[in-house]
Amino acid sequence: MLPAFHSSCMETMNKWEKMVSTGAGSCEVDVWPDLEDLSGDVISRTLFGTSYEEGKHILHLVKELAVLTIQVIQSVYIPGRRFFPTKRTRRMKEIDKIICASIRDIINRRLKAVKTGKPCGHDLLGVLLESNLKEIGEHGNNQNSGLSIQEIINDCKIFYFAGQDTTSTLLVWTMFFLSRYPKWQERAREEVVQVFGNNQPDYDGIHCLKVVTMILWEVLRLYPPIVELTKTTLEETKMGQYNIPAGVQLMVPQAILHQDHELWGEDAKEFNPERFAEGVSKAVKSQVSFFPFSWGPRMCPGQNFAMLEGKLAIALILQRFSFQLSPSYIHAPHTIITLQPQHGAHMILQSL
Repeated sequence: MLPAFHSSCMETMNKWEKMVSTGAGSCEVDVWPDLEDLSGDVISRTLFGTSYEEGKHILHLVKELAVLTIQVIQSVYIPGRRFFPTKRTRRMKEIDKIICASIRDIINRRLKAVKTGKPCGHDLLGVLLESNLKEIGEHGNNQNSGLSIQEIINDCKIFYFAGQDTTSTLLVWTMFFLSRYPKWQERAREEVVQVFGNNQPDYDGIHCLKVVTMILWEVLRLYPPIVELTKTTLEETKMGQYNIPAGVQLMVPQAILHQDHELWGEDAKEFNPERFAEGVSKAVKSQVSFFPFSWGPRMCPGQNFAMLEGKLAIALILQRFSFQLSPSYIHAPHTIITLQPQHGAHMILQSL
């Protein structure tokens, strides 16, 4: 998937380079919308491959649905409200219907091509369909043994919801912190230049970026994309002195635990990537107290995907630009599913 990551990142890099060149070597850019487009483009390319233009259309609908969803969550709860034919409810149902129909159309075209002897494709949808068809074949072509088309559609929707905004917020807050702490920006740039020079970052080299990795972990600690998780007990569970019945929803606030002085020390609220110099396990007293991608059997399966994309994007940015916060920048993190900059992220980019 690295070539798809690189193609999406380079579109953003080329856009910024043109803007900087017209500004005599530096200019002010609101990097937030571009980073949203970058991560959305990555999702579309890796999920749908050659159909990624259709995927980008789906992405815009998913983002609108996310905004409407958070509005519902923040509204006063009225039992049965979701059945009321309000304007917002009708729009949410309409969007969901369009998204499902679009993904179903892409899937049907893939399955039709498979019948003519063509492969499912090397993108995520292709891998999912190929695995599913193999499982169905191993059970005597019993369609009930594999995933249904609707389940595959749901997986694609989840991939969009979980993958796009989380990575873009990781990138924007990383640029924010590197702007506030230029010594760490320079240290990360020195590492990138040492590993890659001016060459295109490759898979093996990306895994050698220790400083960049430390920075990303620290950003995820201070500004996790999802500030709290909801877990549901499947059976009666004992937690310390409490007995939690089955079916209870528990709110797990990583934004609070990630900055707890007892767990992280006196500098818990400070940006200090050095704490991750020996890995996550040595950075905190309790390893389960750091969970930007959740924890346990329900840990996010996209963790490696997000970290690889984040490292590549930051490496490409550091190769080409130095950056600092613009005087017009307004710091106002707010939540629309993920923790986003409410007024954008205006920065001064300077070419290297």
